[in-house]
Amino acid sequence: RTPRHQTMFEMLGNFSFGDYFKEEAIRFSWDLLVGQWGLDTDRIWATVHHSDDEAYALWTDMIGLPKARVHRLGDKDNFWSMGDVGPCGPCSELHYDMGDKLGPAQANGPAGGGDRYMEIWNLVFMQYEQHPDGTREALAKPCVDTGMGLERICQIKQGVLSNYDTDLLRPLMEDAAAIAKVKIGLDNETDTALRVLADHARAVAFLAAEGVIPANVGHGYVLRRVARRAIRFGVKLNLGDTPFFHRLTDQVVTRFGDIYPELNERRAFIDRVISGEEERFAETRDKGLALLEEALTKGGETLDGEVVFRLHDTFGFPPDLTRVIAAERGVKLDEDGYKSHMETQRAAGRAAWKGSGSAQAGTVYLQIANEHPPTEFTGYEQLDGHGVVRALVVNDAFVESLPPGGTGEVVVDQTPFYAESGGQTGDTGWLTVGQGRFKVTDTRAPVPGVVCHHGQLESGALSVGDSVEMSVDKDPRAAARRNHTATHLLHAALRQFLGDHVTQKGSLVGPNRLRFDFSHFQAVTPEELLQIENFVYSAILENQEVDTTLMGLEAAKAAGAMAFFGEKYGDEVRVVNIEDRSIELCGGTHVERTGDIGFFRILSEGGISSNVRRIEAQTGHGAMSVMREIAAAAEAAAGQLRTTVPKLAGSVERLLNENKALKDERNSLRTQQALGNTDTLLAQARDIDGFKVLSVVTEGDRDALRAMADKLRDQLQSGVVVLGAADGDKVVLLAAVTKDLAGKRIHAGKLIGKVAQIVGGRGGGRPDFAQAGGTDPSQLNHALEQVYTLVANN
Repeated sequence: RTPRHQTMFEMLGNFSFGDYFKEEAIRFSWDLLVGQWGLDTDRIWATVHHSDDEAYALWTDMIGLPKARVHRLGDKDNFWSMGDVGPCGPCSELHYDMGDKLGPAQANGPAGGGDRYMEIWNLVFMQYEQHPDGTREALAKPCVDTGMGLERICQIKQGVLSNYDTDLLRPLMEDAAAIAKVKIGLDNETDTALRVLADHARAVAFLAAEGVIPANVGHGYVLRRVARRAIRFGVKLNLGDTPFFHRLTDQVVTRFGDIYPELNERRAFIDRVISGEEERFAETRDKGLALLEEALTKGGETLDGEVVFRLHDTFGFPPDLTRVIAAERGVKLDEDGYKSHMETQRAAGRAAWKGSGSAQAGTVYLQIANEHPPTEFTGYEQLDGHGVVRALVVNDAFVESLPPGGTGEVVVDQTPFYAESGGQTGDTGWLTVGQGRFKVTDTRAPVPGVVCHHGQLESGALSVGDSVEMSVDKDPRAAARRNHTATHLLHAALRQFLGDHVTQKGSLVGPNRLRFDFSHFQAVTPEELLQIENFVYSAILENQEVDTTLMGLEAAKAAGAMAFFGEKYGDEVRVVNIEDRSIELCGGTHVERTGDIGFFRILSEGGISSNVRRIEAQTGHGAMSVMREIAAAAEAAAGQLRTTVPKLAGSVERLLNENKALKDERNSLRTQQALGNTDTLLAQARDIDGFKVLSVVTEGDRDALRAMADKLRDQLQSGVVVLGAADGDKVVLLAAVTKDLAGKRIHAGKLIGKVAQIVGGRGGGRPDFAQAGGTDPSQLNHALEQVYTLVANN
């Protein structure tokens, strides 16, 4: 960070919507800076757009700034626009001369660049509307956007040369120094790390207070990148052994909570989010740093793009973090190579995607959409109906008719069949015409307005233009409706008991189950799951009306309706409202009253990706079936243990304790037996390059091998011990190196990693001790024999 830039800064400003314009805005800024805050007028410079004669005159004639301190600059510095079209206009900036300590004076002041002249105020005069052809016309009501940084005005008022020496950031640097047990001013590297920690902690705490949680996309990825960059700088201050960053973000809450009460209100949430991210990054951080160090020590001016990709994909290193570490060694990233690997991964993901919708729509569906009005959906009010066949599609091609037994897709002008959308699966049922019976196995909308009934003609004939009777399978639809309404209640419950950071990340609503994916930073506790279930239960028992209303999109948002993940909405939307419980935009089908759900049971909760959790549940008959299965299983287990269901948990606990005691006894005997064999094993050690090396297959679990390795290492005095044992279809490997050799001549972690590869595994560890696993016991003897060669060639 530079002395005047932060990851987060506090913007002071105001906006005029056609109320006042240049003269008033310039007068207001001068009155505040000089009249109220007392800034030295001899140190203030102004810049204007080269075309803005009005602003130039106001600064020089009205305010009285010397013309030598008012400079005209071009579009790059003093013109603002939203893009190629839209509101735009010239800017006028105020700069402050920070003095000789930041560089020599320049005749053209801020126009000459450098750190001496610091921008403190920006006035954006939005006075034009730019059109696609590049022409501009004056706005009927020009506007002013005013902005300045709090940190910068504090820097001036407090007489310091860096934002990090103001009372906004210096105390946080001191907090970071106390945690790291270092002093500010010790050296430049330490001060840089402390500035990063202070700045990033403030940014991350405020992000989390807004409900943002770490993720791999969007705002969550910004938080993750900033947090992990800070954690890496903490590691440079030897803070990597235990989580520390959450302690600093907690200090942000302490220092800023009085001014920003939302920090205090969400203190526990902020701490859980940041400490969870620290723990998650710690799982891969050290291995990632080791990989990066190994790649950097190979030399070269560029870090291979494949390494950058692996660090990102496997070890959670955002590319900008890798870029910072590499830059410290004078190494650049192979940006193109990294992007190529990322695109390959994305392409593989797209190829594996099996969803439906416009992304996979063929030209036949687009042709139908262009030639016919949208299919009318009548299924909210009825499950039976009739329609006229508009098109028949087989293997992405139009056909005029289907023969008996033929499979394909039927498009009609109107349908009671719900097409898969918003997570709700498509309906099944029948289309009939005379003796023709078409079994609908799925209903989808490959492009908006085109509903395709997938299935097989089981008898008779079906042709374009036929008038067909349509009947939706009632029981699956009813089950889907129960599950869909329960999903809305589940969403509301999650937000109430976990926090309003919870948002939907995906869902599946079918006849047999419901699945709901949501953003959350940790596992949902059993107590929270019980609260969530009880919330849905109480809604079911209260038998509340499920009101569905069509209204304008903006009106729906104003009413507090939540939009579902991935949905696209038109100007008119369908609002599903369960009073005092849930209100969401949703085009799916729902029960009339919550009591129709009947029964609700959460089946599972677990993580599916970083900070995304999944709940699976059942309603109605499905939930009752699950409960019966659970009861039957409990009764069967109780019978086998000769107890009753209420006493089953106690019986299982006693059985587990007995089993653990037997295992502990067995492992103790194995360890004793292994230690008794060390003299025999020691005789197999070989002399290599002046020290002893022992690499043998033995028996025992990991604890037994560790005890044996420690004893053999002590007996060797100077040498290397590698032990391996087969455990079913798994392999256990350990390496121990005496202190005189560890890290100097032999590194246990690197050695065991090479041996593990031979048995289909991986591993690593410290220079003096390391362990690994494998999946190919047949190669164990060969792997351990290779140890002697690896040591000899080291």
